[in-house]
Amino acid sequence: MNDTISTQLNHRTIREFTDEAVPHEVLEQLFDVVMRTPSSLGMQGASIIHVTDRELQRRFAEVGNQEYVGRAPVYLLYIVDLHRAAKVLEEAGRPTEPAGYPRNFIAGFTDACLMAQNICVAAESLGLGVNYLGNVHNDAQAFIDALNLPSLTFPVVGMTLGYPNQEPQLKPRMPRELRVFENGYAEPENWTAALANYDAEMTTYYDLRDANRRVDSFTRQILGKFAGEQDRRDQTISLARAQGFDL
Repeated sequence: MNDTISTQLNHRTIREFTDEAVPHEVLEQLFDVVMRTPSSLGMQGASIIHVTDRELQRRFAEVGNQEYVGRAPVYLLYIVDLHRAAKVLEEAGRPTEPAGYPRNFIAGFTDACLMAQNICVAAESLGLGVNYLGNVHNDAQAFIDALNLPSLTFPVVGMTLGYPNQEPQLKPRMPRELRVFENGYAEPENWTAALANYDAEMTTYYDLRDANRRVDSFTRQILGKFAGEQDRRDQTISLARAQGFDL
């Protein structure tokens, strides 16, 4: 096992950071890394917004309902960015509609996720901690408005990073054979039964977000989180349409 794999196997979400600032040269190194991230067709259809305005960051913490986000040393937002492609088309006198096609939105969304993971691995290799923030979709429009995101851009995921001020335990993962298949989809006879041991393991895990209380079993979390009622996160596609994407 090399150092990179060791770092990845020890990944854990860090929500509380020390007051130590992340040096400018470290951030520059991370941004250099992200520029080398693989990109669909080489179109580089994603970008990063480094939020340095503390008032904005606190506002985003409120949107995500996670006050500790407002204290993090670094806040990054990864976005789909087909705006530049549309401008290049426009400047060449070509139709801009293709930039907003579904395949390009999906490619840009994927590019943004890959960029985020690339920075995550690099940051953790330097002793930093990372927290992914999917809660940007609690109110994606708030991010669009606050950051004046132009047409054909869309928020994908946020991230805070800094030097860890906590040591959470590794979160259990389900058995590999339930997620890694060969030559097709492999399904157990009964998913609940197949996940029983994992359910038991999950109930021993402490999530530091909730005052050191143990979490519920995995299958019970599914029953709770996929209960059926809609919220603003279910408006992602309609909001992306409003940003000009043909979805």
